[in-house]
Amino acid sequence: VALVQRSWGGRMGTSPMLHGKELLSSDAMKEYNRARVYLDENYKSQEHFTALGSFYFLHESLKNIYQFDFKAKKYKKVTGKEIYSDTLESTPMLEKEKFPQDYFPECKWSRKGFIRTRWCIADCAFDLVNIHLFHDASNLVAWETSPSVYSGIRHKALGYVLDRIIDQRFEKASYFVFGDFNFRLDAKSVVETLCTKATMQTVRAADTNEVVKLIFRESDNDRKVMLQLEKKLFSYFNQEVFRDNNGTALLEFDKELSVFKDRLYELDISFPPSYPYSEDSSRAAQYMNTRCPAWCDRILMSPSAKELVLRSESEEKVVTYDHIGPNVCMGDHKPVFLAFRIAPGAGKPHAHVRKCCVVQ
Repeated sequence: VALVQRSWGGRMGTSPMLHGKELLSSDAMKEYNRARVYLDENYKSQEHFTALGSFYFLHESLKNIYQFDFKAKKYKKVTGKEIYSDTLESTPMLEKEKFPQDYFPECKWSRKGFIRTRWCIADCAFDLVNIHLFHDASNLVAWETSPSVYSGIRHKALGYVLDRIIDQRFEKASYFVFGDFNFRLDAKSVVETLCTKATMQTVRAADTNEVVKLIFRESDNDRKVMLQLEKKLFSYFNQEVFRDNNGTALLEFDKELSVFKDRLYELDISFPPSYPYSEDSSRAAQYMNTRCPAWCDRILMSPSAKELVLRSESEEKVVTYDHIGPNVCMGDHKPVFLAFRIAPGAGKPHAHVRKCCVVQ
């Protein structure tokens, strides 16, 4: 691996700075002689705090790596190891934005946004965009319509990011967009499929008459409960359906990316849903009964980035799109990775060094 990228979701009580320093000095990373770490830790700034972080490790075999300065509008050669934290607004080597509050008004403390960096490696200029989109606040609300209201919010936010990174301020480049998109399976369709022969019982709050629970029971078989659905409960009696053959039978309900089919490309998914895994270390391969398992964590790319990756695949057969640590507890998400090689000159004629590594 020549370039390693990591994103940090940022939970209160964790210490990304400490982990970043440990990674930089670890034996496992000793062949990576240059690094850039960007950590948004300015949690006191409600207007700007995203809790995002990006770790870039550059292998010693890579001789000339350049990073774009968005303020000076020129590339600078990358040397040494540097960590930037607290507020990132003053760092010219990246663009960072938090989505406006009105995108998701019901979540007052939302930290969703994106961090963008631009690199020039092996004559190829490309953007790496670390993104975190909005979650489903309620399983019951998500179930009400197809597509769900939350899907529409994510669509709006992702469209904003794509428009932002191809606007007229800078020369266009290939781009990779990755992170926790919070893409969910179409809840209404999934429930209808999983509970085809079930009857539904609605439980309402005594004081408000609001629906607080849905119970789906088999029509026969002693009225066995198949699924219980609450705001933060998705308890299906057979979790194996989400793991059998890596859950591929459920990919037909993974529809949110289809809106961007002409703007974003993804390699075929051959790993199980990446969320929500148990945070109990003894149950690392089990899903929690909080949400319907889904492929929240993804790596997407522009059409020109797709050509770069597929050219690598056709020449050396080294492209891998997979998840990490299926039996290791890493929190409620399993990390996803994309590994491929860039051959020298692969970016020509679009962005060779003499063009991409000077003032634009």
